Amino acid sequence: MGMFSMRSGELIVCDQCDFLLRKNLIDMRGSSSCSRCGHVLFRTHPLGLHRCLIFLITAVVLFVIANIFPIVTISSDGLTNSSTLLEAVYRLFQDGIPSIALLVFLTAFLMPALQIFSLTYLLLPLKFGRIPLRFGPIFRLVHLVKTWAMLEVFMLGLIVTITKLNAFATVSPDIGLISFILLMISITAASANFDKHSFWKEVDAIKLRGQR
Repeated sequence: MGMFSMRSGELIVCDQCDFLLRKNLIDMRGSSSCSRCGHVLFRTHPLGLHRCLIFLITAVVLFVIANIFPIVTISSDGLTNSSTLLEAVYRLFQDGIPSIALLVFLTAFLMPALQIFSLTYLLLPLKFGRIPLRFGPIFRLVHLVKTWAMLEVFMLGLIVTITKLNAFATVSPDIGLISFILLMISITAASANFDKHSFWKEVDAIKLRGQR
């Protein structure tokens, strides 16, 4: 999970060499590195959480569109067929390859959904000066599912499949595919702007205001 702080000693632990550093000895603006191994402890992004929330709201809308509308439309010999992601998963189960169906469902649907909605759950209340309930476990969930959210791999496999199918049928990208591409960009942008240091700093500031 990278850098984390311990309230009792106000310590920062380097996740590469486990060296302990005191917060008051570190410049908490810009970026800071471990004095022992040189590993970057954190980089602050001005307005990073605000931009992250904007990209997340965009991702929520795109996620819904991408899973409602068909991904591609296949035409061959006068017959036309289209399929959404969940319909494709269902057909994989019916075709007797449940392991592939489960893998697609987890990496292209469930894990991205958990990543998007968990981050939104964390940041939206902070925008209004409130701390979300059970934000600790949700914060850990974000880092857990991030490894399994593989929209990029799904998109690459889909593009290869479309290229091969073009030799036998007419394959046209649909609204779902375009939404998936934009969704992948939005999630990447949201992750790049999510500043853990700013997040915990905002949480501490809200707690202090609540104690006054």
